[in-house]
Amino acid sequence: MLTPQFPEVHLPFLDHVPLPPMRRVRLPQPKGTPIADLEAAVETALGASRRLAELASSASVAVAVGSRGIARIDQVAKAAVAHLKGRGLAPFIVPAMGTHGGGTAEGQAQVLAHLGITEATVGAPVRATMEVVDYGATPAGPRCKFDRNAAEADAVLLINRVKSHTSFDRPVESGLTKLIAVGLGKAEGARNVHVLGPRGYTEVLPELARIAIAQAPIAYGLALVENADKQLVTLEGVEPEAIYETDQRLLQQAKTLIAKLPFAQLDGLIVEWIGKEISGAGMDCAVTGRIDIRGVAAPKRPLIHKIAVLGVTPESEGNGIGLGLADYTTRAVVHGLDLAKMYLNGVVSTTIEAARMPVVLADDRTALRALVASCWQDDPMAARLCQICSTLHLEEVLVSPALYQELDGQAGVVAMGEAAPLAFDGAGQLATRCGPLGG
Repeated sequence: MLTPQFPEVHLPFLDHVPLPPMRRVRLPQPKGTPIADLEAAVETALGASRRLAELASSASVAVAVGSRGIARIDQVAKAAVAHLKGRGLAPFIVPAMGTHGGGTAEGQAQVLAHLGITEATVGAPVRATMEVVDYGATPAGPRCKFDRNAAEADAVLLINRVKSHTSFDRPVESGLTKLIAVGLGKAEGARNVHVLGPRGYTEVLPELARIAIAQAPIAYGLALVENADKQLVTLEGVEPEAIYETDQRLLQQAKTLIAKLPFAQLDGLIVEWIGKEISGAGMDCAVTGRIDIRGVAAPKRPLIHKIAVLGVTPESEGNGIGLGLADYTTRAVVHGLDLAKMYLNGVVSTTIEAARMPVVLADDRTALRALVASCWQDDPMAARLCQICSTLHLEEVLVSPALYQELDGQAGVVAMGEAAPLAFDGAGQLATRCGPLGG
């Protein structure tokens, strides 16, 4: 693992910067209606597929699964495999994740294993490869690539979550269309989409998917939508010809279920965790207000003066993409990075800004003192600060007294105690947390 080593930089004046106390509050977030019986929902959705019903006994079916932290994805995959076996078919799993997992077949199989998807857990072998077939060029020039194992199967079943992308709005963002063009396009497909920047997403990605749908043995898709609590609220079966339209429609539903902070402006945001399973960009720009992609406008709100990141999730395996969108982090964070994975992600996606290093300080306490000292408030105790577990987990947060005044009396906001000083351990690491990651 290629890990950077940073010196301990001591800025003496930070030793005397006070930190405001923080108050724990619960924020209302959109819920939707979670799916009660997931196995039955999968069975019903797959039972409606025309192409799967037409397959001969023992036909091979590649079940394409991506790399994001989709709620209960292992259970969805297991139920899909059970259904296919019940039809007398021969399913196998293929990783559909572009360059993730370090851009290697072994790495991508390991990513699936971290998601709970192995032959032992879902009942079907995992066949990972970075080899692709070529289905021809798009009008813009980039060529359509497709996972060789999936291309050689009798049928392909797609499973992916439909959600907003982490950079900018467009008719289709993350969903089945992207799984086809980028995920099953492997490293070459990912490069072909990202190399043209925003134009690659808006023009090339749907064209790549259109070509693959016409030429690959794509039989059906399962489109998933989550609520702000990471619960599945929609599981919909999709015929290949309806994939783009379904992605468009379910994206609008997904955007109504996104967790958000109810603030137009913050002096400082403390982010306990960033990670690839949290957001493709490490942390979601809809929460931070930061994109930093040249030529793409940032969201009008929130405006956050300074951001400190205190951790990269273990599931990211050292890929700290998103650190470049922060102002401060710690030596512990950067000393756990895998620069090969992080830089590969940044270069292939062309969002190299997100792979840069913020100011690296000794520990959490020092990073938070620097955040307060530079957040454009002359009185540190008056700073409007918010602390979150991650940009995906916003139901329980910590806020400073100055920020709590904005929340007091709002419908659905519950104060969970009085403001109290932040606690740190003997190494200066923050002990006062919003809650366990994902909890």
